[in-house]
Parts: sequence; C-alpha cells; structure tokens
Amino acid sequence: MEALAYYDGKIGTPSEVMVPFNDRVHFFGDGCYDATVGANGKVYLLQDHLDRFYTSAKLLDIRIPMEKEALGKLLTELLQKVDSKINFVYWQVTRGVEERNHVYAPDTPGKLWVLIRPQKLNDPDVPIAINDEEDTRFYHCNIKTLNLLPSVMTAQRAKCKGFHETVFHRGEIVTECAHSNVSVLKDGVFYSHPNDEFILRGIAKTHMIQACYRLGIPVLEKPYTFEFLKNADEIIVSSSSNFCLHASSLNGQPVGGKDPATLKAIQDEVLREFYDYTGCTTLQG
Repeated sequence: MEALAYYDGKIGTPSEVMVPFNDRVHFFGDGCYDATVGANGKVYLLQDHLDRFYTSAKLLDIRIPMEKEALGKLLTELLQKVDSKINFVYWQVTRGVEERNHVYAPDTPGKLWVLIRPQKLNDPDVPIAINDEEDTRFYHCNIKTLNLLPSVMTAQRAKCKGFHETVFHRGEIVTECAHSNVSVLKDGVFYSHPNDEFILRGIAKTHMIQACYRLGIPVLEKPYTFEFLKNADEIIVSSSSNFCLHASSLNGQPVGGKDPATLKAIQDEVLREFYDYTGCTTLQG
C-alpha cells in the first residue's frame, strides 16, 4: 500500500476512509494529534510521541479509545503495511461523534485517526530561509491541538514570500516557529525557550538537547530575545520530520554560519540516533 488511512477501526487509502459528519473535529477542531517518521517498519521515538499525545488528550479531557501500549502496537502494524521505506506517521484523536454543541458529554468515546504516507527527510546540510512574526496565537501552545489555523495562515504567508519557516515572538521574546521549534547556538552554548505554555515541547528539540549533553555542549533553556536570535552564531529549526535544520537568512538578511563545527557535531549526533534507532542509513525513502 502506498499510503494508509485509519479511522475508528476502518483501514483503507486516504480517499477510501470516510469520517462521520458529526465528528466534533468538523465543527470545533476538537482534538489533538502527534506525528513522527517511520523507517524500516519502526516508528521513530514512539514512546516519546505517545507520552506527549496522551498528555495533550488529558489536558483537553479527551478519552483516547485504547491504552498507550495498544496504540503503539497499532501504529507499528499500520506502518508495516505501507510500501515506502521512510514514511510520515500521523495520528490524532477527536472528542468523538455527537450532535453539534459547544458543551460535550464527558463519557463520549474519542475517535482515533491515523495517516501514514511516504516522506523524504530534508538534508540538514542545506540551509533554509526564515522570517519572523509576532506570536498572536493562544495560551495553550503546549497542547498539540488540531486548531492550527493561525499556523496555517502564517506558513502560507511565509511560502508566498519565499521563506521556509516563520519564527514567532511575543514582544521581544522568541517562542517557537509556525510548525517547528527554534533554538540557537551562541558562544558555544545551546539556547532554547523553556517548556511552558507558549511552546510545544518538541521531541526533536528534546533529543537535540540530549545530543548536546552527550557532546559536552552547554545547554540553557531560558527565554531569549529576537535581537539575541538575530546575532546568534547559528539558528537551528527542528521538528519531528526535520530533526536539525539551520537558517542562513532571516527576513532576507544573512544570519548564522559562525559556528559550523558545533552545528555539524549536533546534526551528526542527532542523525546517528535516528540511524541507530531505525536501522535506516539514508534520509530518503
């Protein structure tokens, strides 16, 4: 199978699997999700992603219809049905199916969705261009909610201007990107915004920080300013499907490129972990 969709026990292609009209996702975006990549039939950093997924659902009072171990087994089995060597693995839970109403029945069983499709991972040696915007989203960024419209609008504006990603800031304090985390290297130290309500706890970022510890690179998880980011030695953009990219321009002006050796060491360590975990030897499917 080239790509696979799953909804509430039904499996098919993305064009075959149908969703009930009254699923609350259609009216309210009422749910949460998680995503990673899969390679050689293994879901990368599965336990980390499951932990975050169940945390998001708990914060939203959504009932995931199976236990964590069973979901991990299901995702692995579904991944093995798809032909491509490297795949995007996405899953979400919605609050369930009931007539449209802002309030909900607490005992409504959630509905599980899964999407698996081929994915090529970007080469971390190829730099990206980024821009910035004021972060006008909400105060629950730590939940991986399905309400992504502000990020969708931001990503589209960036694409139209020729940028790959947008850095958000609340006033002068940098938070994260439209669909990634952002960290910086400065004077040999790795800086990243702390895990609070203003950012999603990035699993790729967490493992990048662990890579820094293994390499003996000092880490500071503390708020930093947009001016600090502009003058950083390297700007690093990370997500579950793009582990450790770096920016060479910000709003059309050159940035970074001042500590390529430390950047390369982190990238190589992050990729080593991916290759060891999956048994894969390439980023291409």
